[in-house]
Amino acid sequence: MAIPSTQWKESVAADEGERHAGYARDFEQIQALKSAKYGKGRALHRKQQLGLQGTFEVLSGLPGHVRHGLFAEPASYEAWVRLSNGGTDRQADRKPDVRGFAIKIRGVDGPGALGSGPAASQDFLLINHPAFAFAGADEFVGLVKSLTRGPGALLGYLISRYGFLGALGMMKRFARTFNAPFTGFATQPFYSAAPLACGPYAVRVRLQAASDEVKPGASADWAGDFRSRLERGPLRFELQLQFFVDEARTPIEDASVDWPEDVAPYVTVGVLTLPVQDAQSEAGKALAVAIESAAFDPWSALMDHRPLGEVMRARKVVYYQSQSGRR
Repeated sequence: MAIPSTQWKESVAADEGERHAGYARDFEQIQALKSAKYGKGRALHRKQQLGLQGTFEVLSGLPGHVRHGLFAEPASYEAWVRLSNGGTDRQADRKPDVRGFAIKIRGVDGPGALGSGPAASQDFLLINHPAFAFAGADEFVGLVKSLTRGPGALLGYLISRYGFLGALGMMKRFARTFNAPFTGFATQPFYSAAPLACGPYAVRVRLQAASDEVKPGASADWAGDFRSRLERGPLRFELQLQFFVDEARTPIEDASVDWPEDVAPYVTVGVLTLPVQDAQSEAGKALAVAIESAAFDPWSALMDHRPLGEVMRARKVVYYQSQSGRR
């Protein structure tokens, strides 16, 4: 196990701003296309499974290098949770997809990550993969653009970018990623997959599963599976941080690298508790509408937890454009 280091740094390319503005325009077009089909919604993670409320408790007795921003002192906060499928379409749950577990911790106090005033919330946007499929944003944007045009366009894009053999390798890689078994929002860990700050340190985030009880047939209805668990009792998830050690093993700019746990072990810093609640009641439906209308954004954060790396910097521009499109 290595000692957490503050010697991380970001590398910003000279053309990054121009490229990111182009990504925002690309996603604006994708979002408009899908909204014409499904109604107004997000470019990605369009299908909300559930919108829920809970509490987030910052633990006491944390190590000194953890105690920054949200984790500086023991405290309890109201939290909103949005569970979602990751794709641009509202497709059946049985189809392979990335799954999202977004947490909005409300009532935080401190300067915001955008540098334009106090933070409205501390948002953590997590997926069921420990790393992204690509090192940077450019490859990901190209993938999403081609996917919206169909399988033929995707293959053509991959061949043009990586060559025939490279395209085959990428297709195999996608298959491993998207076809990886998913057992449910309560039974799998979720990850930030890209880094953010923790005071002078850099970290990645993991949310540990609340249960190891996997139900057969849950893949037909992920929301129903989660609701049935909440009917039986509260669900408790541990939030953990994994600290940067060095650029070789825990890189900031390469989002495709899963930081090794034997080098950078996770530290449990808080607990998210979702109490028993009826998501299908009138109050539950009203909450779901409010959460669907809300903006979940990694840049809705305390300055002490500002997002880091090129993928996160691209998300700042793209998410703003998506939010503008929904309003």
